[in-house]
This record gives sequence, structure tokens and C-alpha cells, in this order.
Amino acid sequence: MAASNVHLELSHVSKRFGDALAVDDVSFAIPRGAFATLLGPSGCGKTTTLRMIAGFYDPDAGEINLGGRRINDLPAHRRGTAMVFQDYALFPHMTVRDNVAYGLRLAKRSRTDIAKKVADTLAFVGLAGMEDRSPSQLSGGQQQRVAVARALAIEPQVLLLDEPLSNLDAKLREQLRVELRTLQQRLGMTFVYVTHDQAEALSLSDWIAVMREGRVEQAGTPWDIYYRPRTAFLADFVGAVNLVPAVIRAAQDGQARVAVGTRELSIPVPREVALSAGQEVRLCIRPETVEFARDRGGPALVEGSVLRRAFLGDRMRYWVSVDGREWIVDQADPGAGPALDGRVSLSLRPERVHLIV
Repeated sequence: MAASNVHLELSHVSKRFGDALAVDDVSFAIPRGAFATLLGPSGCGKTTTLRMIAGFYDPDAGEINLGGRRINDLPAHRRGTAMVFQDYALFPHMTVRDNVAYGLRLAKRSRTDIAKKVADTLAFVGLAGMEDRSPSQLSGGQQQRVAVARALAIEPQVLLLDEPLSNLDAKLREQLRVELRTLQQRLGMTFVYVTHDQAEALSLSDWIAVMREGRVEQAGTPWDIYYRPRTAFLADFVGAVNLVPAVIRAAQDGQARVAVGTRELSIPVPREVALSAGQEVRLCIRPETVEFARDRGGPALVEGSVLRRAFLGDRMRYWVSVDGREWIVDQADPGAGPALDGRVSLSLRPERVHLIV
């Protein structure tokens, strides 16, 4: 990434709480205008990382740079960031208008400026006409919009969001995901979003850093995180996957021939990956990239028997026994799949098979 396109950068950042190492030598660079997500299980350090960016915690080591400026020693209100909290943190005794105006009043903006900015921001998030309501008179989704409006009103360079949808029901979460992404695209602002929800991260983000035990496991585009994971943990964490043991038979010129049980497959691999004959690896195969083959003479086939299936609404999921291991297969047309206990051939798209060393 070109240095001019980096908006927020962490370099070797660490944080301890007593004997617990919450964040361990974290480095990453977020592009300007990106919807960036810190994804990981509970306790992995993602919220601590966000709070260090915001200025609520001081890092024990490392540097945080925003727009090319070191912000480690700046107080939170001078960093150019604003934060939306998991519980929204609205003042219950204040109206919607006064909640949104709070940061502007701290900045000693004029009454005229405050009134205009509050009206414009509430209209922008779809809450015009609700200025005089209290938070208790709003739905969860409306409270979340007020919290976003309050953060946006102070015109930050970067908006930080700590699991802002986690307290909402599934249908409303999905609706507000779309609203947040649309809002971010309209503003062109850098968002840094924390979540443990893999589907949320994949659907919202331009860039994702997956954290585990205080470290960044991998950072990149949603496509790379999902289809090109570097580790078995990451492959399994971000969605359903078939992690299939295999052995390298030969590798050259960006192609590897691998043995899976009694069969051999040829798959593309990055030229910089060093492989040797006899090396044990795992194949990362997503369920939607496996198909039930009608032509048994087709390429890259394995055979098995259907164990069970589940209707998931937009697709049918099958569990197939292949060489004593269970494979997961997703089929978009729920009515066109095989019968239970039936023998099937599975077709793999070699370009979607990813090798994990």
C-alpha cells in the first residue's frame, strides 16, 4: 500500500493489564476512506486496540499514527477520532438534540453552528423530527443512530465503532449493517469497526484484521480472509470450511499436485510458496465451491455418500462422507440435491482450493 494512501497505522503496539498481555506487537495499516474491521473471538484484544486508537488506553509500546501524525501522546479529544460504543452511552436525561450537541458544546462552537450541525446530522442519519425525544422514547435502532450522529457531529477523521449492533435483534442488525455501510460510503470517511460476527465483518468491510490472543492473525480484503486464509484457525473461524489433509506429490511453475486419500488433484499455488514432495499440507475448501458432479469423468472429482442435510433457507447444506471424513457441501437449489445415503461424486474448482502449509 502506498504511504500516501495509509490513513491509520499501528506499529508494534502492545498493551498489558497486570500480568495479562492483551495486545501483543500489533501492526497494521488501514487505507484512507476504508471500512476497516477488527474481527476476532471474545478476549482477543480488538476492543483494547480500538480504545488505544481512541486515546482511552495508553499503549505500553509501539506507535499509533493518524494521517501521518503520531497521536500516542494526544488526549482523546485532539486525536481526530470519535467513538460509538456497544451500549451507545447516550445521556438519558438529555434530549436527542442535546446528546448530539454535546461534543460541539465542549468544543465551544457557537449556538448557530451547533443548531445547524445538529439538524444536518440528524437529517443525515434519518432522525429529523426526533430532536426533542429522550433516549428512552427511541427504539434500539434509533438510539444507535443517535450515537452515530453524536460521533459524526464533531467531524472526526476516523469513526471508531465498538460492536454497535450487538444488542439488536438479527433482523434489525442486518438492516443497520446496510445503513452503516451506505453512510460510510456517502461520507467517504474511514471507519474502524470491532465485531466478533464473521458475517458482519465480511459483508461490511473493505479491509479486515483478524485477531487472536492479542495478535493479528491476518489482515487483508474480505476475499483474501475468506478464500485465502493463512492458517487453519482463520479458515475455520470465518466460516464453514472443509480442511482436508493432503500430501504434496510435486510442485512447480505455480501448480501443485496433491494427493487426497487415493486421488490426486492439481491446484494453483503462489510461486513464492516453497513446497516439497512428501510435505503434509491442508486444503481449504469452502462448501459453496464444491458441486455434485453429474459427469464422473470431469476434473478434480472425489466420491462419497450423503450422511445428512439441513435446509438453510437460501441453500441446502449436505454432509458427505469422503474417505472417512465429513465434507460440507452447499447447494443453491435446495430441490435439486441428492437423496440421503446416496453415493455422489463431488467436483472441485481447483482455482478455489487453497493450500495451507
